[in-house]
Amino acid sequence: MGASEPDGRRPTMKDVATLANVSLSTVSRFVNGEPGRPELVARIQQAIDLLGYQRDLTASTLRRADRASASIGVVVADVGNPFFAAVLRGIEEVARERGSLTIAASSDEDPGRERELAAALVARRIDGLIVVPAGGDSDHLRTGRVPLSFVDRPPAYLDADTVLSDNAGGAAAATRHLLDRGHTRIGFLGDHERIYTCAERLRGYRSALGDLPEFVRLGLDQGVVASAVADLLALPEPPTALIASQNLLTVGAIRALRRLGRQHEVAFIGFDDVPLADALDPSVTVVSQQPVQLGRRAAELLFSRIDGYAGPSRSVVVETVLVARGSSEIATSESRQR
Repeated sequence: MGASEPDGRRPTMKDVATLANVSLSTVSRFVNGEPGRPELVARIQQAIDLLGYQRDLTASTLRRADRASASIGVVVADVGNPFFAAVLRGIEEVARERGSLTIAASSDEDPGRERELAAALVARRIDGLIVVPAGGDSDHLRTGRVPLSFVDRPPAYLDADTVLSDNAGGAAAATRHLLDRGHTRIGFLGDHERIYTCAERLRGYRSALGDLPEFVRLGLDQGVVASAVADLLALPEPPTALIASQNLLTVGAIRALRRLGRQHEVAFIGFDDVPLADALDPSVTVVSQQPVQLGRRAAELLFSRIDGYAGPSRSVVVETVLVARGSSEIATSESRQR
């Protein structure tokens, strides 16, 4: 603990300058990372330690012409979702390398809340903003001076840097993987088609399925996916394999199959890896999106804008990876009977 001023006020750079017997401008240059004469640097650091001086980032932000706050804002659907937590981790890695603080918030898939959060973050003079758009018109995210980038989903009616997974390609690869193993009745469990990722994964599923029958259930969340699984498997000619289009549906579907005692009878692939997927019986095949890489790329695009890049918007697609495990190797009942 450093010494406090007699009147209880916070020590200032002027106080540091007085104690170190140097000019205020010399202290300012030291605080802002500029090199100085070793003997002066030592005196200033000793004064800072004695006084307990801490740099006032808000005040320095207001004084600087570019108002750089050394912070960026991030708005995702749900910071508690492991997928978005991993995206945030990738963003934080890059921000930390750049000496920036990351301020994150959840939109809960609500465009109105997204609008409020973006406005609140911009009002804090952040250097840039990364958004997972909640859907609908993204024009309200036009922030003027604050650089933008989008991750996981593209903005609507707004031209900006975007980083996406190969959603359609990943779903098509999962569907072909099951087709190659003899499954011709494959179900698809999706959240909301208005969400870009769900729509793209449904498109990939349909493109790979071709003329085979569809078994699609949409509008699902973790609470109701079990009912959708039970309904599909109760059909006269039920699907012999299922694809869940996102991680929370993957967890719900796995639980439903185990509750029904069908986990060794119905082949399964989830989109997004989930904790302990490789430790279950059977272990769960997934389409991995590389979420940390998504976050890193989105942050890299944002910081290039912060650094002055003013060229056309860029779109980056991160490849998905099919991680084949036991759940997708379950044979159809017809092939088991042969």
